[in-house]
Amino acid sequence: MPMKGISVLLLLQVACCFSSGKCGKVLVWPTEYSHWMNIKTILDELAQRGHEVTVLTSSASILIDPSKPSAIKFETYPTSVSKDEFNNVIMEVIHTWIYKMPKDAFWSHFSILQEQLWKFHVVVYKLCREAVLNKNLMMKLQESKFDLVLSDPVSPCAELLGELLNVPFMYTLRFTPGYELERHQGGMPLPPAYVPVVLSELSDHMSFMQRVKNMIYVLYFDFWFQFVNEKLWDPFYSEVLGRPTTLHETMKKAEMWLIRTYWDFEFPRPFLPNFEFIGGLHCKPAKSLPKEMEQFVQSSGENGIVVFTLGSMVRNMSEETANMIASGLAQIPQKVLWRFEGKKPDTLGKNTRLYKWLPQNDLLGHPKTKAFITHGGTNGIYEAIYHGVPMVGIPLFADQPDNIAHMKAKGAAVGLNLDTMSSKDLLSALKTVINDPSYKENAMKLSRIQHDQPVKPLDRAVFWIEFVMRHKGAKHLRPAAHDLTWVQYHSLDVIGFLLACVAATVYIITAGCLFCFRKCTKSGKREKRD
Repeated sequence: MPMKGISVLLLLQVACCFSSGKCGKVLVWPTEYSHWMNIKTILDELAQRGHEVTVLTSSASILIDPSKPSAIKFETYPTSVSKDEFNNVIMEVIHTWIYKMPKDAFWSHFSILQEQLWKFHVVVYKLCREAVLNKNLMMKLQESKFDLVLSDPVSPCAELLGELLNVPFMYTLRFTPGYELERHQGGMPLPPAYVPVVLSELSDHMSFMQRVKNMIYVLYFDFWFQFVNEKLWDPFYSEVLGRPTTLHETMKKAEMWLIRTYWDFEFPRPFLPNFEFIGGLHCKPAKSLPKEMEQFVQSSGENGIVVFTLGSMVRNMSEETANMIASGLAQIPQKVLWRFEGKKPDTLGKNTRLYKWLPQNDLLGHPKTKAFITHGGTNGIYEAIYHGVPMVGIPLFADQPDNIAHMKAKGAAVGLNLDTMSSKDLLSALKTVINDPSYKENAMKLSRIQHDQPVKPLDRAVFWIEFVMRHKGAKHLRPAAHDLTWVQYHSLDVIGFLLACVAATVYIITAGCLFCFRKCTKSGKREKRD
């Protein structure tokens, strides 16, 4: 569409927005990498519908570039944290998670994970502190009179901004370790008998020992693991708000939680009215491929193609691993498009081409695509679901092993371990998902579920954001669980009271019977003497 046409369309949308009284002003506290890419999809749609969207970003931001033309506004503030420092911390967390954390040692695995996440939060804490204590910035934000603060709770601060600006705030996220924030701050129920804890890699149909494992995960994340270093944040929130409070207490005030999954991905489980599932909001029909790439795809004939990417985070794959993978790919009849950065593998087959970047969605939507080799990132998983493509999962870190476990349980994927797999394993997995029709059938079943929704995920996300702005919150959806202590929530006080009543009743009855028995015994003895 010509620029003039776009401008007219936007003007009409803005005019319509103002005339209906539905325009709002949204302040965004962003997070980096895939978190930013996910929330940006929502922000672009909000801006297109005439809302004023302002992203509060620091000078240390890695992906956010305010200099690029955009319908989104950017408010950039200076920080003592450099881009390199911020990026290095994130890369260290990811590198440690992929390569250094022991996979089979539960306690040390999650202890190291907590330590790494706390390092990330030290940097986020600095960014938040320097934003909130910047008087000129806060005065400007106050004068802007926002209607809503939106963020991903992986990076705290939005809830503090919401309190300071006296506006409602809401979250959009994929997950937090152990569903920690979703359960404790959001109040989401988690029956451990059939709801697997995220990062456990379990399904909703668990054996006895798997239920034991799941319960251990629940108890560990409840009483030991801390996703956020509350000792760092609690005094700061109390200092800024001028009253004793905690990060936990402040986050519990979130109006809505937009979860970036859906029931084609999730196992059925209870959820609350202020939780909305918006998985696949970024998915869209495939576009035409670049000419050279289309020619290579068409040259595959009836065998079709395999799309292979481990995401943008894997840049230091060893030569040995790359050669092992290339050797396996060389043995399949399909053509392979592999997103790869590094030295060209010596074992690379004629059927495989390397690319530094791939139009992933467009390739997955191509009719010749037979399989998708993926690290299991949520965005890639959903694009495969959207287009009905079976997967070979090679998960690396974060939610990726869990994502692949979900797809395996639903019959749409085969999982492999990058540390232990061989060329033979990769070849076998590819042959399985390509030649066994059940994988394609199951992938298409998930695709039909994803497409068969009364409201598109992106429209649903925007609706709830607009809803919260229109009603200045959504307190009527907030469960009373937020006002209960842990003891009250689990009815331990009630159970204790009832047990005490039972014990008291048993004691009174027993004591009464003994008293009567002794009375009768004494009376009998007297009669005998007489």
